[in-house]
Amino acid sequence: MSGKGPGVFSDIGKRGRDILTNDYNSDQRFTISSSANSGLDLKSTLVKSRGLSSGDVTTEYKYKNKVVNFKVDTESSVLTTFTVSDVVPSAKTIASIRLPDYSSGKFEVQYLHDHVAFTLGVGLTRSPAIDFSGTMGTPSIAFGAETSYSTSVGKFTKYNAGLCLKMPSSSASVILGDKGDSMKVSYLHQLERFNGGAVVGEISRRFSTNENTLTVGCSYVVDSQTVLKAKLNNHGNLGALLQHELTRKSFLTISGAFETKDLDKNPKFGFSLLLKP
Repeated sequence: MSGKGPGVFSDIGKRGRDILTNDYNSDQRFTISSSANSGLDLKSTLVKSRGLSSGDVTTEYKYKNKVVNFKVDTESSVLTTFTVSDVVPSAKTIASIRLPDYSSGKFEVQYLHDHVAFTLGVGLTRSPAIDFSGTMGTPSIAFGAETSYSTSVGKFTKYNAGLCLKMPSSSASVILGDKGDSMKVSYLHQLERFNGGAVVGEISRRFSTNENTLTVGCSYVVDSQTVLKAKLNNHGNLGALLQHELTRKSFLTISGAFETKDLDKNPKFGFSLLLKP
C-alpha cells in the first residue's frame, strides 16, 4: 500500500505478488537506459524468447507535473502516454493510445487521498469500456473493489473485491476475483534474519473447478547489492533467482524454473541485464 492513504486497488497484496512474480522469466533480456538532467530518459530493450527476437525503444520526457512517454516496438506499434499530476490536489490524469490501433485510446483519472482512492478509465471509442476501482481505509487497513463495464454489450465484464491489513512487520490480503469464481489469500512477514527480506504464503482457490494452489516464497537480502528469491507451489513448480546490482542502477538477474515432480523435463533459465551508464 502507498504511504499516504489506502492506495489504489492494485496495491492490495502487491508486496507479496512482487516476491512471487517479479523478475522471474524464461527469456533473455538486454536493456540500456540513460537519463539527462533536462528530464529526458531513453531506454532500449532487446528480448529473445522461444527463439524469437523482439525489441522496443522508449522515450520519456518530464517537465514539472507533466510526463510524455513514447514507446516504439518491432511490431511497428507506437504507444503514446501523456500524464499530468496535480491538475487538482491529489489527482492525476493519464491519456494513452497505441497506434495504428486508433480504438485503443484511453483516458484515466486517478485520485488518492488520506482515506479514499479511486481510478476511472474510459476507452476513447464509440462504445467504450468503462473501468472503475475504489478503495477506502488507511495505510494500515483498506478494502476496495474494481469493475469493468462494456457499453457495447451492456453488462459488467469484470468485478473483483479485496481487503488488506498491514502491520509493522507483516501484511495480509484477501482478493475475490473472476466474478467471484476465485479467491486468493496471502500473508507476508518480514524477517530481520533475512536482512530486510521476507517470507510469503499464498493460497489460491478456483471454485468452479475446486482447484487449490498453495505457493510459498521468500526473498533474502545477501548484501546491499544482491538479492535471492525463491518460490515453490504444491504442483511442484520451483522458481529461483539471483539479482545483483553491478553498478548504481545497473542490474544482472538470473532466474530458473524447475518441475520437481517431473525431473525429466528440462529446466528453464532466464537472463536479464539492465545497464544504466
